[in-house]
Amino acid sequence: MIAILSLLCWLYLFFLRGDFWLSGPQLPPAEPVSPPDVDIIVPARDERPTIAATIASLAGQDYRGSYRITLVDDDSTDGTAAAAGEAPQLRVLRGAPKPPGWSGKLWALAQGVAATSAPVILFTDADIVHDPRHLSSLVARLESPRAQMVSEMVRLNCDSLPERLLVPAFVYFFQMLYPFSRVNDPRSRVAAASGGVVLIRRSALEAIGGIEAIKDALIDDVTLARAVKKIGPIHLGHSGLAASVRPYPHFKDIWRMISRTAFTQLRRSTVLLAATLAAMTLVWIVPIADALCGHGWRAGVGLATFAIAALSYLPTLARYRRSRLAVLALPLIAAFYMAATIDSALDEWFGRGVRWKSRDYGTPR
Repeated sequence: MIAILSLLCWLYLFFLRGDFWLSGPQLPPAEPVSPPDVDIIVPARDERPTIAATIASLAGQDYRGSYRITLVDDDSTDGTAAAAGEAPQLRVLRGAPKPPGWSGKLWALAQGVAATSAPVILFTDADIVHDPRHLSSLVARLESPRAQMVSEMVRLNCDSLPERLLVPAFVYFFQMLYPFSRVNDPRSRVAAASGGVVLIRRSALEAIGGIEAIKDALIDDVTLARAVKKIGPIHLGHSGLAASVRPYPHFKDIWRMISRTAFTQLRRSTVLLAATLAAMTLVWIVPIADALCGHGWRAGVGLATFAIAALSYLPTLARYRRSRLAVLALPLIAAFYMAATIDSALDEWFGRGVRWKSRDYGTPR
């Protein structure tokens, strides 16, 4: 019966889960009809290795409207501001000390918002490089069809062995959790964003109460998307015009990226953790176990189920130019993500809380 249940789960995921596996949509290069003024806000804390490339790419945008870049230096200790270089559009804002109850990134963004006035704001991370057409394309999508917010999953770094093995799966699992087609459907309650690139109308941000309304959110992009979707349409897509240059050279780097917020994503609920682990076991471990170790019809069902799972992964592998043979590693990759999620819960239970960018966010009680 478990083999049949696993097959039914995959039939649902493949045919009824918003076509998440198609790994789309992707915004095409486009020009806005009436380009508004845009303020680009870059929060940065100890980002010396990547900040110069990020600022240079933003300063080189081919945008017919007016735009400014505000780099909010969030108490960096590595000379981030000095490494940013110079550009006519750039100003550096020295961040004030973080008040209690705020996440560091959101405090930096709030200061950037308060110091600017353009009707459209682009939040982008300090490790992302942008094609010269990127800002225009984002604004064009904000205009038509009209949206309150546009976000993109940028292409993540995929050079090291851990990245090549685990990064496409990270994107794939994110699509499964938040099918982009449902995010983009105003009738659906599913809301999500990718924090690396978020273009938002200032009026929409003010309508939800500003950054302060989500000041303590550790998964700030999804939290922001949920708030904004309540007042109007949002759009989430893949980017062909922006890429992260942040490296994850070791398996432990990706482990930390997952464990940092995995249990928070599950609302710090032991019940949800158990349900998630059971579901992942059913979806990823049971099919391959039946295919390899089952007998008779169970082996056949397991093989068919794993074939559907493998087929669903191919578009994401194609996006990252990875071999189709990488589908064979999916059960092991899923086990890695499950173990990192358990580690995230252990951090919570043993009072280690969340630590990021040399800040300890504690364990809420």
